[in-house]
Amino acid sequence: MSAAIPPGPGPEAPRWRIGRPRRVFSQVLLMQLTIATGVTVLATGLFLAPLSSQLDDQAMRRALAIAQTTAAEPRLAEGLQHTRPTADGPVQTEAERIRRATGAEYVVIMDRRGVRWSHPSREEIGEHVSTDPSDALAGREIMQIDDGTLGRSARGKVPLRDQHGSIVGAVSVGIAYESVRGRLVGAVPGMLAYAGGALAVGALAAYAVARRLQRRTHDLAFSDISALLAEREAMLHGIREGVVALDAHGRIRLMNDEAQRLLDLRAEDTGRPLEAVLPPGRTTDVLAGRVTGADLLTVSGGRVLVANRMPTDDGGAVATLRDRTELERLGRELDGTRGLIDALRAQDHEHANRLHTLLGLLELELHEEAVEFITEAVGVHRATAEQVTERVHDPLLAALLVGKATVATERGVGLSIAEDTLLPDRLVDPPGLVTIVGNLLDNALDAAVDSPEPRVEVELCADGRTVLLRVSDTGPGIPADRREVVFTEGWSTKEPAAHGKRGIGLALVRRLAERQGGSARVSDRDGGGAEFTVVLPEALAEEPAGAPLTATGEPR
Repeated sequence: MSAAIPPGPGPEAPRWRIGRPRRVFSQVLLMQLTIATGVTVLATGLFLAPLSSQLDDQAMRRALAIAQTTAAEPRLAEGLQHTRPTADGPVQTEAERIRRATGAEYVVIMDRRGVRWSHPSREEIGEHVSTDPSDALAGREIMQIDDGTLGRSARGKVPLRDQHGSIVGAVSVGIAYESVRGRLVGAVPGMLAYAGGALAVGALAAYAVARRLQRRTHDLAFSDISALLAEREAMLHGIREGVVALDAHGRIRLMNDEAQRLLDLRAEDTGRPLEAVLPPGRTTDVLAGRVTGADLLTVSGGRVLVANRMPTDDGGAVATLRDRTELERLGRELDGTRGLIDALRAQDHEHANRLHTLLGLLELELHEEAVEFITEAVGVHRATAEQVTERVHDPLLAALLVGKATVATERGVGLSIAEDTLLPDRLVDPPGLVTIVGNLLDNALDAAVDSPEPRVEVELCADGRTVLLRVSDTGPGIPADRREVVFTEGWSTKEPAAHGKRGIGLALVRRLAERQGGSARVSDRDGGGAEFTVVLPEALAEEPAGAPLTATGEPR
């Protein structure tokens, strides 16, 4: 005898779970269909609810109108006064004619005692009516739904008057209530058909809207959209690049913290047109798409930026901004270091020649000539440094000019300080002026180095709190039609530098000058070449009142 072995635990059968849809398309479609169905059912109910009462009222008014018309027939009042209530009498005959003509269920004529003179059932003639006729016999017209010998009906009762206006009886007309209910039932299918059609149209419209929303949201779930929004906010405010999104009309749609810092904007500027929050210039043109290209250089508020712009499908754009100011500064320092290395190499060669000369003088025992040779060699460099520090009292700017003088000498360019130069040590922004002077001197040295008599002259004057800077060179000069273009970001006649693109120096000079309320321009130098003039109002601090003066006229 064998025993049945119970089946072991096999793989669990999948359990179907019905849950709420997760996709935006499904959720929106379900929500819209629910709303459309609810509105349709509610509208149908609101229409059908008063329909029964309206049909009852119509039936009662119809019965009352038939009763009023019947009571206006003078032969009925005469028949009540001169005949008896019989099945073949004139009153019954006239009442039945009216009943058949109007489609009423009954037309009952009664006398003042409430005795019927007419009735669809002949055996009821001569009997007392089943309902109270006192109101009609009292001269009042009545409309009501009531039960009688023929069942439930909509009734109208009016008094019957003779030719003198005296009440001689009453007329009661009834409309079968089953016909009223039939009209109500008959109206329901048509109403439901209209409601179904409206629901179908609403469902199609809901599907079309949901499909459009599905395409716009890429069939994502609401949770995915919420997560993407949170991730976007974290990413935008976490990266160290500026991001600015514009709509199709050029309004700022969003920007992160770095973009606000780089462009000097505020969070309140979101939603405003780009031209309303940024001054005219290359930065605005790049962000607006009027200047196209990749890794476009621009200057904003003294910062060197690299901008890229990508159009979006809705007609807007997303622009990214990278701060290149520090890189440009390091690049200029690298160029200066390379120039200094070249200068030191040349100076080493010249120093070796001088040592060889000194060695020869010592071997020839020309000691006095050797002393004079050493004094002259050292004195030239010392004279240059003393000349600068006597006229330029700011240490940063003086150090820059001494260093540039050495580089100019090694490159074979004469760098001189104008006799009218006199700058007190009261600069409000020494690094800014150092940047301006350094860029202008670098360009002047590059321009003058290939001229027959290469020379560069620097003039720094103070007028109250205003600083006037002039840098002139003996280079080829700037044509008149390009004197504004040279201050544009990215424009340069030089070969690209090792650290990146050129065309930033002069643009930065003008931007720094304009930020201080000043100006920068270029003109022809007397005798050939170019002369750059920079005016910086309020570049010097106020002179302390009553401060003692030094021998050079500076406050101690």
